[in-house]
Amino acid sequence: MGFTGHEPRSAGYRWMLLALFASGLATFSQLYSMQGLLPLISRDLDISESRAALSVSAATLGLALAVIPWAIISDRVGRRQVIAMALVCSVVLGLAGTFSLNIEILLVARFFEGVALAGVPGTSLAYLAEELSLRAVSLASGVYISGTTVGGLVGRLLAAWAAEPTSWRWGVAAVSIMAGVATVFFLIMAPQARGFSPAPERSLRPVLAKFSQSLSGRRPILYLQGFLLMGGFVAVYNYLAFRLEAPPYLIPPAIASLVFVAYLSGTYSSVASGKVVARMGRKWTLLLGIAVMAAGLLLTMAAALWVIIVGMLVFTAGFFAAHAVASGWVPVMAADSRAQAASLYNLGYYIGSSVFGWLLGIPFMNHGWTALVGCVIGLHVAAALLASMLGGKARSSG
Repeated sequence: MGFTGHEPRSAGYRWMLLALFASGLATFSQLYSMQGLLPLISRDLDISESRAALSVSAATLGLALAVIPWAIISDRVGRRQVIAMALVCSVVLGLAGTFSLNIEILLVARFFEGVALAGVPGTSLAYLAEELSLRAVSLASGVYISGTTVGGLVGRLLAAWAAEPTSWRWGVAAVSIMAGVATVFFLIMAPQARGFSPAPERSLRPVLAKFSQSLSGRRPILYLQGFLLMGGFVAVYNYLAFRLEAPPYLIPPAIASLVFVAYLSGTYSSVASGKVVARMGRKWTLLLGIAVMAAGLLLTMAAALWVIIVGMLVFTAGFFAAHAVASGWVPVMAADSRAQAASLYNLGYYIGSSVFGWLLGIPFMNHGWTALVGCVIGLHVAAALLASMLGGKARSSG
C-alpha cells in the first residue's frame, strides 16, 4: 500500500507541525514587523499615517502577486524546497531593507521581501495536505495558522521593543535575525516529501487548466473570505497604534505594541476551530468566527482602554478561527488542484491586506476610529453573506 500521509501522533506528523510552525513564525514576523513601527516610521521619514502603512501593504502586495508563480514552481520542484528558498531569500531582503534612505526605497525592498515570502503561505497548505492523512489536515492547518499568529505577535513586539531605544531600522533587523534562526530550524526538521509527485507537463496550459478548476463552483467564495476578512483585520491593527498614541491615551509605540498580545487569542482559536468544525461543520464555524470578529471590533469603540483591549482579544480570536476554517477548507474542496487553490486563497487574502490596509486609513485620518470600524463591519457583513452560500454539511473530512 502506498504512502497515505503521516497520522496524528506519529513522529513525521510532529516534525511536520514543528517545522511549519517555525516557517509560519519566520514568515509572519517579517511580513508584519513594520506594523508596530508605523508611528516611528511616519515621524522619522516625515510621512502621513496612510503612507507609512504602505510599508506593510507593499510587502503583502508582493506576496499576493507572487503566490501563483510560487505555486507553479512548487508543482515542479516540490513544496519543501520552495518554502526553504523563500525563507532564505526573505531574511536576506529583510536585512537589506534596514538600509533604506527614504520611503520609496523601503517600499521597493518590502515589495520584494513579500515576493520572497509568498513561497511559504502559497505552498504550506498543499505541503500539509500531501504529507498528512486526511483526518489530520484540519487540526494541522490550525497548528500552522497558530504559528503565523505567534510570528505576527513576536515580530511586532520584538520590532517595537528593539526600535524604542534605537530606531525602527534596528527593530526590523532584530526580527530578520530571529527569522533566520527559525529558517535554520525548518531546514533541519522539515520531513522530506513522500506524498509529492512532480508535475510532468512542460507547458503552462495544464497548469492554467488547474487554476481554471480552482475557480469553479463555490470555491471563489472562500478566496473572497480571505480578501474581506484579512483586509479589515490588517486595517484595524495598522491604525490602532496611531489611535493609542494620540490623546487621551498618549501611549508610546513600544508600550502600545503590547496590544498585539491579543494575537495569543488567535493562536488558541485557530487550533480550537478544528474541534468546532467537527461538531458544527465548516460553514457554521466560519460564520461564528465572523460574528465574533464583529462583536470584538464594536467593543473597541469604547473609550476605556481595558475595553479596547478586550475587544481586540475577541476580534483577533474570531479572525484566526475564521481564517483557519477557510484556509483549511480550500485544499479539501479543491483536491484536484490544491496548490493552485491555496495560491488563489492567498492571492485574495493578501490583496485584501494591501488594499484595505492602506485604503481604510483615509476614513480613519478624516473621520476617526468610528469611521474605520464602520467600514470594517461592512466587510464582515459582505463576508458573512457570501459564507452563507457555502454548503452546510462539510465537516472535518471536507
